[in-house]
Amino acid sequence: MAPEPLATIDIEALLARLRPKLHRYCARMVGSVIDGEDVLQDALVKAMGALQSVTPVVNTEGWLFRIAHNTALDFLRRRNRQEALHSAEEVEMIADRLDDVESRQIAATSLRTFMRLPVAQRSSVILMDVLGCSLAEVCDIMDFSLPAVKAALHRGRTQLREFAGEPDDAPQPGLSEADRTRLNAYVGHFNARDFDAIRAMIADDVRLELVNRTRLNGKAEVSRYFGNYSKISDWHLVTGQVDGRPAILVFDPNEPSGRPTYFMLLNWSADKLATIRDFRHAAYVIDGAECVVDGG
Repeated sequence: MAPEPLATIDIEALLARLRPKLHRYCARMVGSVIDGEDVLQDALVKAMGALQSVTPVVNTEGWLFRIAHNTALDFLRRRNRQEALHSAEEVEMIADRLDDVESRQIAATSLRTFMRLPVAQRSSVILMDVLGCSLAEVCDIMDFSLPAVKAALHRGRTQLREFAGEPDDAPQPGLSEADRTRLNAYVGHFNARDFDAIRAMIADDVRLELVNRTRLNGKAEVSRYFGNYSKISDWHLVTGQVDGRPAILVFDPNEPSGRPTYFMLLNWSADKLATIRDFRHAAYVIDGAECVVDGG
């Protein structure tokens, strides 16, 4: 395949198609759907900056995953959680495709469990067994030799099989009383469609990110956001947690016992709502998240 200049690619269409898949990789690498979206946004900024380059690229999708992979590693280094990336021994072994049952089991593995794997094992298993990349693609994205990828993949799969036999009884921390009070007040007013009461809760310089869609700043702009919610009825808000963080879970009112369809994050400053992060237009982010309805 002849190299294709990046400038000739419809990058917006490509990113719209790949964004859920890129997020799935980032979230499992860093152990959180929320941090995974932050890593993805950082990676996309880097990718857009590279459009100014004249360097040709053969595989655009692989190029984007390489950027996302390196961005995830940078994130892990900043958190001081980076582990040794290269195996001391490169054992030549067969890295066959798993059968359907094993593939589904690994794809359903929790983010917390993936985080128990060393980085190289985590990355190789996610790329091949969750996202369906070939060995050659995994080598290219990770910048590893074929024997190193095979070794990491074999060890990662072995570790996950061992983890699967362990009870997952780690207690989930509950919401603090302050978080519960604030979120319950917001949820109560929102579900009652009392958006005037919510507007009284927000700071004058409030910032809102409608992820994958737009950003709004200031009470006047953000008020339009609440107006848009008043015109639709496909939501019901519940106080809870996402990956252990205080959050608002959004359910389909026609399926109240189903899984949440997306979520919102709020941050406060001096008892005023300072930031809102709404994932309505990035529903892929909740894939694999540990969502807990608050029972307090």
